[in-house]
Amino acid sequence: MALTDAFQRPLRDLRISVTDRCNFRCTYCMPREIFGPGYQFLDRAEILSYEEITRLARIFIAHGVEKIRLTGGEPLVRKDLDSLIAQLRATPGLRDLTLTTNGSLLRNQARKLKAAGLERITVSLDSLDDAVFQSMNDSGVPASVVLDGIEAAREAGLDPIKVNAVVKRGTNDHTIVDLARHFKGSGVIVRFIEFMDVGATNGWQLEHVVTGREIVERVNAELPIEPVGANYRGEVARRWRYLDGEGEIGIITSISEPFCGDCTRARLSPEGELYTCLFGVRGHDFRALLRSGATDGELSEFLASVWHVRDDRYSELRTAETALLPKVEMSHIGG
Repeated sequence: MALTDAFQRPLRDLRISVTDRCNFRCTYCMPREIFGPGYQFLDRAEILSYEEITRLARIFIAHGVEKIRLTGGEPLVRKDLDSLIAQLRATPGLRDLTLTTNGSLLRNQARKLKAAGLERITVSLDSLDDAVFQSMNDSGVPASVVLDGIEAAREAGLDPIKVNAVVKRGTNDHTIVDLARHFKGSGVIVRFIEFMDVGATNGWQLEHVVTGREIVERVNAELPIEPVGANYRGEVARRWRYLDGEGEIGIITSISEPFCGDCTRARLSPEGELYTCLFGVRGHDFRALLRSGATDGELSEFLASVWHVRDDRYSELRTAETALLPKVEMSHIGG
């Protein structure tokens, strides 16, 4: 039975974070001063097994979920991820299975991910300028490694490929057009994301936000574009295509033009907490039910009880005060 929330928004998309660990320390996600050597990540026993994830996915699909995206942390640091992909791909009713990665480990895994049933992929790449990119990922990985991962994904048939770039004023906004130009005509869709106040550790300030409108103006000044309609309800990126027909870009405007009204997403953390908003303060514990012997019916009832009362619209109500709330970290639920 399909579910709708308090604002009649359906449940269509499930983002599953398979690990809270990552080999990058991006300043807007896992700043090293917080997530340093002494940071306590989840123990293996605390994280859902692939079988537990697949069981929950089956229940979510029965209630309307059509698309699953695997995230992290960095999902490719979890061992044998292709095994989970194969299990999910075999689940009846799932229409779209994809993954978001920083791309640094993609060269060695792309083919087995595709063989297991992954359909397409999104790669995070904030700049082509190595100095800028390395200052943002704080891990010494150059852009060339990520570009090589993207090429490996293309060779494996993971298509279409999307590239996500978080834009922060004074950090990488001067490289926006270079990134757009690099992928123009390649079939890769670049999506520029406004710097968001996810979690409480990334030092977010409104003055660091480059709005979607400004991004469009900068790109359009050198690479003329025009707006395109959404592919489906709940699509978060506003689409713009090049006038010469050589592809498109996307703009994600959670800050300047919120899209809460059509949000159809739920997020499952590595330890089985369900969050009904990217900016959620608390989760709903599925792991305890799973490991206490709950039936599928009981898990379904719990999901319905959470989604039916969902009234999240954080971005529409954002204030300077709410930006300081102790929200779940993006590295924990995958953005």
